[in-house]
Parts: sequence; structure tokens; C-alpha cells
Amino acid sequence: MEKKDINEVEKQMNLANDGLSDKEKTLFSDARPQVVPPVHKIFENFRNWARAQSLWMLAFGTGCGAIELRPLMTSRYDMSRYGIAPRPSPRQSSVFIIGGYASLKTIKRIVRSYEQMQGPKFVIALGSCTINGGMYYDSYYTINRIDHYIPVDIYVTGCMPRPESLLAGFNKLKERIRAGRADGMNKYAENFDWYKKNQKRIIKDWNMPDYNW
Repeated sequence: MEKKDINEVEKQMNLANDGLSDKEKTLFSDARPQVVPPVHKIFENFRNWARAQSLWMLAFGTGCGAIELRPLMTSRYDMSRYGIAPRPSPRQSSVFIIGGYASLKTIKRIVRSYEQMQGPKFVIALGSCTINGGMYYDSYYTINRIDHYIPVDIYVTGCMPRPESLLAGFNKLKERIRAGRADGMNKYAENFDWYKKNQKRIIKDWNMPDYNW
């Protein structure tokens, strides 16, 4: 294939971030997420078993609900015995936990963090405020349906849910992963335009490349 043909293919595959300098364009991905189909059943079952045994957690605490994450790291609950470990960066994490209400300001960071995570990736919504706005449901600044902006695999209800509830949520997530039913990442890719439409309806200043798709 000639170089001009390669450039044409790359142009079709990538979505340009208009309005940015050439240097800034290299800092962000401009390609749509792709659906990742499962491989041969035996290999996929082994992969899902391994994924369920090692969950690296990115905690995004926006309110009081995130307080319940701290006890999990103590000797009383000892989340490491379940194969759960906290990580400092989206790119190192496989589980995204959102604890507390999501606002018009924080949803931008939530979406950006989720899109920076490598697949396979899973989302846990922790607490009533995260799931449906909780006691702030009628606030002009609160997100009422977090699953309209990113896919959610597990909902842990309560205000605030105790650490035991969160551990139960992790165990449920493990079950879904082993069964091959924790497919939020592919759901996001399949319904990307719908998610992006919802995001752009409320996020006016992204402070990052404009989504042209």
C-alpha cells in the first residue's frame, strides 16, 4: 500500500480534534471506542476468571459516600484478600468506583477518567446520590442518572452503604465478570453516539478536545 493510501485510511479511521494545535492533538485520542468481541469460549472463560481475581480500583469520591471506601483498606475488611487493590491512575485501573453525587462540574472529570481507562473496565455506582441524585435529586446542578453518561455494571444502593454492602457489590461484579456479563465497555462503544449526545447536552466547556463525533 502506498503512503498516500495509508494516510487516507488513517484519516478515515481517526476523528480530527478541530481547533487544536498539532502538538495538542497528539495528547488525546481522537478515535471512537471499538467493540471487543470475546475470543474462543474456553480462553474467554479463563480470561474472565483472571479478571475477576484481580480488580484494580480507581476511586472517584465526590461526596460523603466515598467515606465508606476507607474502611475497606483496614485489617477489619481487608479488601486485598478479595484481590482488590487501589490504584492512583485511570490507566492502571480496571474498576471505576464513583461515590457521592455527580454534578455538572464533576461529570466532565468522570467521563474523562472513564475514557482514559484501558479495557476491560467496569463501573460501580456507590450510593443513592451517585445512582439517582439521592437527596439532591431536584437540584439544578445534580446529575440524576449517572448511567446516561457512562455505563454502570453494579449499583450499590444506600445513604451511605456500609463497607459490607460495597464488598457484596464487588462479589456481584466478580460473578458478572466470570459469567461474561460485565460488558459495559462494549455497551459504551455500541451506543457511543447516544452517550456522547447526553454528555454534550450538559457539558458545555470540556476544557479538552471538542468531541466532533
